[in-house]
Amino acid sequence: MKFTRREILASFLGLPLALAACRSKTDAADVPGEIVGASVDVGHILRELRGAEVAAANWENVKVAIVGGGAAGLSAAWNFAKNGFRDFTLLELEKNIGGTAQSGTDGVVPYPWGAHYLPVPFRENAPLVGLLDEMNLTEGRDANGELVIPEQYLCREPEERVFYKGRWYEGLYLHPGASEDDKRELAEFQKLVDGWVNWRDAEGRRAFALPVAECSRDPQVLALDKISFGDWLRQQNFKSERLFWYCDYATRDDYGLKLDNASAWAGLFYFCSRVRKSGEESQPFITFPEGNGHFVNYLSEKVKDKIRLRTLAIEIVPREKGVDVVYLDVDKNELRGLHAEKAIYAAPLFTAKYLIRDFRQSPPAFVKEFEHNAWFVANIFLKDRPKNRFTKDYPLSWDNVIYESPGLGYVNATHQKGMDYGPAVFTYYYPMCAEQDGRAKLFGLGHRELCDIILTDLTRAHPNLRELTERIDVMRWGHAMISPRPGFLWSGARDEAQKPFRDIYFAHSDLSGLALFEEAFYHGVRAANEILGTKPKN
Repeated sequence: MKFTRREILASFLGLPLALAACRSKTDAADVPGEIVGASVDVGHILRELRGAEVAAANWENVKVAIVGGGAAGLSAAWNFAKNGFRDFTLLELEKNIGGTAQSGTDGVVPYPWGAHYLPVPFRENAPLVGLLDEMNLTEGRDANGELVIPEQYLCREPEERVFYKGRWYEGLYLHPGASEDDKRELAEFQKLVDGWVNWRDAEGRRAFALPVAECSRDPQVLALDKISFGDWLRQQNFKSERLFWYCDYATRDDYGLKLDNASAWAGLFYFCSRVRKSGEESQPFITFPEGNGHFVNYLSEKVKDKIRLRTLAIEIVPREKGVDVVYLDVDKNELRGLHAEKAIYAAPLFTAKYLIRDFRQSPPAFVKEFEHNAWFVANIFLKDRPKNRFTKDYPLSWDNVIYESPGLGYVNATHQKGMDYGPAVFTYYYPMCAEQDGRAKLFGLGHRELCDIILTDLTRAHPNLRELTERIDVMRWGHAMISPRPGFLWSGARDEAQKPFRDIYFAHSDLSGLALFEEAFYHGVRAANEILGTKPKN
């Protein structure tokens, strides 16, 4: 079915903005750029090639095969190499490594295609702290033993701003114009957050910690997973529209879910997990123009001789001893195979039922519990910065959010370089928020329609943005983020999914129920350590 421009804009941005845009009679017809990234014909290729024979000469022997080159797969590979074990091969379908943490380089500065920051980890997260030490991103410890990060790697000011009714304001909570009730409810919400930050169970565990494996399993905490974050807020008698928007932004930003679709446990995790104790600020952000691409590029450089890009895993077959991995070398259009002693499955969990032969024939019950959200991300290449319309507007920041928008605004990739004038790259994010037909709706649009959505959304804050735009590239993520919906996180599905299946070990942020770099790193390192514990020999 062909939709009109008004129908598309209304579906993504709301009818009032769609009507205003259509009255202007301008769209994105002449904006250069392309849709880049993730392959969309994978399902067709799998169905066509599954069961095909691999020529005897195209089989290789390897101790460990890693399927998936996102942050988890790369972390597993890095951990192997760090421990002196290099008899492994990593397969990645795309031409660029890193999954949703990948980045681009053909702009005035590098820019992210997904995850764009890492909060400074607490000292207890030793493996991740060790990675930052290894990357020379630290300069020692403070008096409490916490990491000290050099200023140039921390997000510079101004950090965040929000656009509301024609003006930009500091921060993400909308303070200007707040009523006394708004202020009271924000203070009460912060008290509740502080209470959970300070909470400890009988074993001294925090309610919310990174990685999730360190969180308390006390029934009082797990009960929060049974209701939505929106219902939890209403149970506390909150009514402030500004507080609800602030919390909704939080769940859309980290999970791609509206607050009524996200678990209350996940919602409170957002506010509590990166605060050491009540009264302290949340941990500062480590960020780079290329976002978390900085980390995956480092990890991949350490194991670049073991990575095979443009390789599509077709079938994973557990044998009596070991695992066979059949894959397509996309560039050569050639089927190849790996006879492996062990395998690490570092792809999203929902794909396991298509690739692992036993799962395809009789999928474990837990597989269907893993649901994902669609997103799209765009990089907007500008010949100059849009100017503030009012001299008192809060200035261009790293993170720039529009209060009225269902999108998440944009990150300024040039911000961290201190390039405050001239050309820029803005990275725009839009989550489909678990719409029933979200993926089909997204993939039914072409470059022109997606650019029209982006520019219509941002033009309300930057009226001359179209004139400044030289190019827009768009990446559609059909299954970008795991959905921490009510009842999923502590249902037992994650625990089941982490157990090895014969000689296949699992590693992905899905296993934490939260699409965070810290969680992907944790599971990659964990899976590699489990295999190293079986003492493979080079």
